[in-house]
Amino acid sequence: MTQTQPQHQPPAQPEPSAEAQAGGAQTPTRADSREADAAGEREHPTPPTYQQIEAFGYQRFTNREQSRLDFGARLLDLAEDDGVPLLERGKFLAIFSELLDEFYQIRVAALEDQVAAGVRTRSVDGLRPGEQLTMIRGRVEELVRRQDHIFLDLIVPALAQAGIRLSDWSSLDDDDRAHLVEVFQREIYPVLTPLAVDPGHPFPYISNLSLNLVVEVQDPASGERRIARVKVPPTLPRFVVMPDGERFVPLEQVIAAHLGSLFPGMTIGHHHAFRVTRNADLALEEDEADDLLVAIEMELRRRRFGKALRLEVEADMHQDMADLLAQELEVGADGVFRVSAPLDLSGLWGVYALDRPDLHGETWTPMTPPRLATVAHDPSEFFSLLRERDVLVHHPYDSFATSVEAFVAQAAEDPAVLGIKQTLYRTGGDSPIVNSLIQAAENGKQVAAIVELKARFDEEANIGWARALEEAGVHVVYGIVGLKTHSKTALVLRREDDGVRPYCHVGTGNYNSKTARIYEDIGLLTSDPDIGADVGELFNYLTGFSRHADYRQILVSPVTVRKRIMAMIEEQADAGPAGRIVMKLNGLTDASMIDALYRASGAGVQIDLAVRGLCRLRPGIPELSERIQVRSIVGSFLEHSRIYRFGGLPADPAAGPGLPLKLYIGSADLMGRNLDRRIEVVVPVHDPELQARLFEVLDLVFADETNAWELGPDRRWRRVPNRHGVSSQERLKELARERARRRLDSDLRLGEGDEAKPPA
Repeated sequence: MTQTQPQHQPPAQPEPSAEAQAGGAQTPTRADSREADAAGEREHPTPPTYQQIEAFGYQRFTNREQSRLDFGARLLDLAEDDGVPLLERGKFLAIFSELLDEFYQIRVAALEDQVAAGVRTRSVDGLRPGEQLTMIRGRVEELVRRQDHIFLDLIVPALAQAGIRLSDWSSLDDDDRAHLVEVFQREIYPVLTPLAVDPGHPFPYISNLSLNLVVEVQDPASGERRIARVKVPPTLPRFVVMPDGERFVPLEQVIAAHLGSLFPGMTIGHHHAFRVTRNADLALEEDEADDLLVAIEMELRRRRFGKALRLEVEADMHQDMADLLAQELEVGADGVFRVSAPLDLSGLWGVYALDRPDLHGETWTPMTPPRLATVAHDPSEFFSLLRERDVLVHHPYDSFATSVEAFVAQAAEDPAVLGIKQTLYRTGGDSPIVNSLIQAAENGKQVAAIVELKARFDEEANIGWARALEEAGVHVVYGIVGLKTHSKTALVLRREDDGVRPYCHVGTGNYNSKTARIYEDIGLLTSDPDIGADVGELFNYLTGFSRHADYRQILVSPVTVRKRIMAMIEEQADAGPAGRIVMKLNGLTDASMIDALYRASGAGVQIDLAVRGLCRLRPGIPELSERIQVRSIVGSFLEHSRIYRFGGLPADPAAGPGLPLKLYIGSADLMGRNLDRRIEVVVPVHDPELQARLFEVLDLVFADETNAWELGPDRRWRRVPNRHGVSSQERLKELARERARRRLDSDLRLGEGDEAKPPA
């Protein structure tokens, strides 16, 4: 049966994999590796006070924006790595381009607003807003130069060798140009709108992230000169594909070659591409909005007219023209960037989509979790299985479709199910889960959906889903004023012989079938009555008018996550060298949490952190963070799960028995927004076999040499030397296949009359 109480004794550690044995896959620690006086290592150091930690001042933190740009640098490392499949390298350039776009739209926008408001308060790392903008400018210039080099000097030649040519108009022969003339006339010209700038036509509004051409036009009869703008249609592919399917020409070059068609009778002078990034953060006063949905729709319209923050221009644009654009767009000199590569390399997603298996990484097909393999189409069996035991799902290694989506789909069909409650943050364009909720409502079940309209850049899609759900009779709630609902929770209420039983899914990732194939996430399917009661009370809080309850098992932001995680860190600190902390996160920026980790390190606790992106903590500083290591995994799948481990077997068994294990997964990172300004849920994992699965994940993360970077005390990330070829993501694929094979072998033995226990 499902266990409802925490384990008081840690389960036996799983046997390390072959890679682990070869490469030291047990979570590595400095305490394990260094040769030191044994007695000195086992002494219980006096934990430093918070006053002593604060005495390190600004130096104990890394700047948040620098950390974000450092993540961008790791993406460029992968784009530069000739050991990565070629089209995957292009994908990382596309992701980097999108990262910079979002960084300017949100983070730089916020700093610009602070400077405009006269804010001079220092961040925890000691920089004022204006100083951060100066730092950002220098770092972005460096990264853009590196991006240009990788694209022009590495990616383009390598693609050409593979038969894929990113061609310039100037390199095409007459037949190629004749083909593009036809394409232009048929598909491009009809949607173009040239806009001249003169006393009767003021400088046109340039929309956010749009690609444009600025053109000098002269009347040969009068000699009069004008400036014009042509918007490159965003509805067309970024690159025009030649008939051979192997050559690509930037769309703006095709348009530029036909400017005479847009300005007949005129002499075309200099022309160049440019692009504008605007402030896209929503300025929404929720408590003043009578209708949140209508208010967000209005803010989305305003977003298109946000202040211009960045102007990207072609590297060879004349200075006079660049100055004119900057003046008309009201962009300061620090916001102008000259780019040698084609503007907006997110267009490389179109090249990445080419059907060239030899240039891609392995195509991964997620496995059905073994315990769910025999119940995929039988609701009663599905829920009967969950009554017996919890199921842990690890995407994309485990199939999202045959686990989480099946959980909701079968609940929609099951006559015994009375109601379904679900949070929706980013659902994607085609959502089987939303369709299942609609079907459930049409089948007469009570269905409630918490749709987070404020999910950044997904607001418009979520508005559409909210309306579709409401039309089907689903009770739609838009969350709590002032708080984003970021938790990943689903609750199914089923009538059974002993009453109404709750079944839950609590996860780390969105209910999005597309991202579930490329984001690494973990979820727990459970019929634990305490967890079910907790999730039910959370939904009552989200949909009704009440205060938070005292939850039995789950941790909920903004009420208990900060308090409980802080208490567990302090508990390990009090245990000294017998303590143990391991965390896998997306972001670690909260100053008080970082100081608590520093204190635990000073008390002798070994702390291992895997932080994919933002990290303000500085590891390895004498007398502050000597026992903390930080690494980042960046690979084919986006590491997105959050795992918290406290206690269990200590790093040094001679230090004592250690504290009982506490192991959690959930949606919350250790960032101020997750702890204080969002609804988040973190759930304990009690089943020893499922705990062993999580240990397996953590061990591999800290053994990885293929996709791993380590953060040094100098705030610099360095790639981990690849001595044994250990890849956590590749090994997790192998383990998923092995579980599926064991399941098949078990089924075959059962068919022959033998008893076999299915793998977890």
